[in-house]
Amino acid sequence: MIVTDDDLVSFIRILKDGGGYDLSEYSDKSLKRRLEKVSEDSRLPFNQFLSNIKTNKEFAEKVLKDITVNTTELFRDPVMWQQLRHRILPRFKGNKTINIWHAGCSTGQEVYSMIILLNEMGMLDKAKIVATDINGDVLDMARKGAYKYRFNIGYLDNFDKVIRHNPFNYEEVIDVPYEKYFEISKVKDTLAIRKEYTDIPFFRKHDLVQDGTFVYAKFDLILCRNVIIYFNNSLQNKVFGLFHQNLYSNGCLVLGAHESILGPWSSRFEKNGTFYFKK
Repeated sequence: MIVTDDDLVSFIRILKDGGGYDLSEYSDKSLKRRLEKVSEDSRLPFNQFLSNIKTNKEFAEKVLKDITVNTTELFRDPVMWQQLRHRILPRFKGNKTINIWHAGCSTGQEVYSMIILLNEMGMLDKAKIVATDINGDVLDMARKGAYKYRFNIGYLDNFDKVIRHNPFNYEEVIDVPYEKYFEISKVKDTLAIRKEYTDIPFFRKHDLVQDGTFVYAKFDLILCRNVIIYFNNSLQNKVFGLFHQNLYSNGCLVLGAHESILGPWSSRFEKNGTFYFKK
């Protein structure tokens, strides 16, 4: 089906009334595309689809989970992780503690990528890691740290590029076996993060749009990758303000490869690629 502007307005209003979720400042284009797919998958007439959201909170919750995008992978965008390893994280080596927030963490692969990287750099014992998402189901998956092996096998190449190789010295190859961090069963098709690492991060449900600040400590590093691309300019600026408030001076915000700070908050950060340092 084709979602009209009026359909979108009705959906946003009913989802807010029925489920308490405010998508009014999401990008219309992205939201329409997702809504068309989710409503078609429900196999309900659109009026009935909206009625169910209004009268059934569980259905409203499911629609929200289906609307929000939950794409992630181990060491996604290896070049970013290489820069994080060799140019960004060393800035914090002298800290007594390193506070890190993964905002929009989805099923947690990025969180565990960070844990692996910090461990290889000898910095994990200093780290306090918080990971949040609006979707409670993906947070449950993240806490378990158990994934499909066949789906993730290709991402082990990312592990090699970031953990085993040094892009600034190609002759350096570090022998880090997968078994150090993963329990892999090809028969069961599972790739599970070892328990000593799943116990480290604190996962919490959090809505960037409505919940605001949720901890009393500030962060040295905030990663919010491929999330704000789905927000309109007004909401992006609201979220950048939240991140700026929650960063230490000279703390670093990491965005996705196709995201940037263009509005009034751009003058409050110093840009270096996808890395933004609080002035």
